[in-house]
Amino acid sequence: MRSKYEVVIGLEVHVQLTTNTKIFCGCSTKFGAAANSQTCPVCLGFPGALPVLNAKVVEFAIMAGLATHCQIAPRSIFARKNYFYPDLPKGYQISQFELPVCEHGHLEIETEEAGKKRIGITRIHMEEDAGKLNHGEGAGAGSSYVDLNRACTPLLEVVSEPDMRSSDEAVAYMKKLHQIVTTLGVCDGNMEEGSFRCDANVSVRPWGQAELGTRAELKNINSFRFVKQAIEFEIDRQIDLIEDGGKVVQETRLFDAVSGTTRSMRGKEEAHDYRYFPDPDLVPLVISEEWIERVRAALPELPEAKTARFIAQYALTAYDAEVLAADQQLAAYFEATVAAGAAAKPAANWVMGEVIRGLNAEGIAISACPVTPALLAGMLGRIDDNTISGKIAKTVFDEMWQSGQSADAIIEAKGLKQVTDSGAIEAVIDEIMAANMGQVEEYRSGKEKVFGFFVGQVMKASKGKANPAAVNELLKKKLAG
Repeated sequence: MRSKYEVVIGLEVHVQLTTNTKIFCGCSTKFGAAANSQTCPVCLGFPGALPVLNAKVVEFAIMAGLATHCQIAPRSIFARKNYFYPDLPKGYQISQFELPVCEHGHLEIETEEAGKKRIGITRIHMEEDAGKLNHGEGAGAGSSYVDLNRACTPLLEVVSEPDMRSSDEAVAYMKKLHQIVTTLGVCDGNMEEGSFRCDANVSVRPWGQAELGTRAELKNINSFRFVKQAIEFEIDRQIDLIEDGGKVVQETRLFDAVSGTTRSMRGKEEAHDYRYFPDPDLVPLVISEEWIERVRAALPELPEAKTARFIAQYALTAYDAEVLAADQQLAAYFEATVAAGAAAKPAANWVMGEVIRGLNAEGIAISACPVTPALLAGMLGRIDDNTISGKIAKTVFDEMWQSGQSADAIIEAKGLKQVTDSGAIEAVIDEIMAANMGQVEEYRSGKEKVFGFFVGQVMKASKGKANPAAVNELLKKKLAG
């Protein structure tokens, strides 16, 4: 059935900013504090309490806008979005509507199915977050409690055009945006804590139809995997409904990660339902060209530009460059390893292999890696000069991880230096051949697969210390007779 329909997806991504204080007051934004301990009359919505805009929020908005190729508005306005919910103490949310801070941007994504594609960004606007409802805590399952620590926390809402045509494109877009905001440092990207989450607007229409289908909004999805699952389920739900003669209703739906399904939450509101009007307590925001240029000059190198540089400067493959450039700290670790004397390709391989494996196993960030770039470069130098083999290097690396000692110290203490003396290797080969004359005859009769057996036996006898290249060369000569 899917082949009859075109999928149309637009995302609204909420990016929680890493400012120390809230958007309109001086309360802390620190995550995990005791309930309602980070509040004041402003974020509690007390009568007469006036909001004061946090300048850092504006700077972060400009950074995000520039990084996503948006136009930065010289004049923007805050608006009140009116609705009632228990976690919204004022009865309205301060947001932006008609005149947002950023408009008309785009991101470039790439998927296996569609290749490279540009996704339009309609707008980026600043707003305050609501509080949080904790259900079934304290007095039992029938109770709900309001925690207003999150109220007034600064958000950027990044609204895309409905340009995505598959769940894979939606995930690629989210990952690209996640890379950008974390590289900029405007968001910590912690999806489990809700710092980066999205609402997905999904609709289907028959191929060739110009008019968009009726959309459903999938609310507050906080993982890439869940975004894909939620969209896939919703596509099938809408198509099945249409094929059975029903109609898709415009509504807000929640994704249940346990069942992998979506369920109706409420009818979807339109803009007029929120009765937007300019907030009378906040003057229009004016951003000068000088301010924009100061922010532009301070922008860090973004993943896309870093990937291109890694390919040109270090001759890395596009895949290697993308993996390293996707994480700012990982990229810095790689470059520090190269600066310490390592060749780029081996450094990339070890960073993406053993280093990441160790970090994942212990659940730590690259900043806490016990093997420093200098230590890694030192070990790679010992591979390069044939002091150790690649196989022995893994033993050395594991010991470096545990002890923090240099490769040279570990090699010396454990006697791991590679055997390169041809005479010593030949003596081992002679012993192996003498003990396995049957396999020698098999090889000489044309069964070349037996060669691997001899390599393994020599490496075993030398406890992995024999130089693999020398072993291969000498074995071929010896076995040839």
